Amino acid sequence: MTSRFEPGSTVVRREIMRGEPWIAIPQICVQDDGDLLVTYTPGGSPFGYPESGTFPVGRHPWMLAGGTSWRGHGRLELHWTGVEHSLFLFWAGAEREFQGWYFNLEDAPRRTSIGFDTLDHELDVWWAADAETYEFKDVDDFEETGPARYPGRMPAIRAEAARIAARLDAGDHWWDKSWAEWTPDPSWAPRALPADWTTVPFEAR
Repeated sequence: MTSRFEPGSTVVRREIMRGEPWIAIPQICVQDDGDLLVTYTPGGSPFGYPESGTFPVGRHPWMLAGGTSWRGHGRLELHWTGVEHSLFLFWAGAEREFQGWYFNLEDAPRRTSIGFDTLDHELDVWWAADAETYEFKDVDDFEETGPARYPGRMPAIRAEAARIAARLDAGDHWWDKSWAEWTPDPSWAPRALPADWTTVPFEAR
């Protein structure tokens, strides 16, 4: 466990797939109180893919699609210690209009010396800013890729999605909605990945 990250410092989000790094994205710490870690990915932030590995489920889909960097206004992420989902916020257009709340099912964050490790679970819950309620996303993709990517874990991932939906149905909004009005420091530019990002020790699930 590392100490808290300072606002403005670089935080590397790595995804660990079946015991090896799969992708990494350098982000910027917005807030870290030891429980809630908020990070921001500026537009233009590079995607890092390991040069070597066994890749038991294949290369990361973004790499296969030719993705090299984040596009658009950037992405804000809220991560809670021990919680198997994060909350993404997106903006779009010339006026930087808030798009909605994206509950991204993923491994609870495991802190490292350079940031934190996680693994996206494919299944998501999306609540658009102009919608009355939420919808599930990527259900078919999860059912197709899940057996290889998350062996033995699919029931728990489905249960987490159901738990999120039940809380939303009950009107239990566990995040601060004022994050929708947040704007990044204008001096924040994309960060570079450290050269040793693939070799920093990690805990595999």
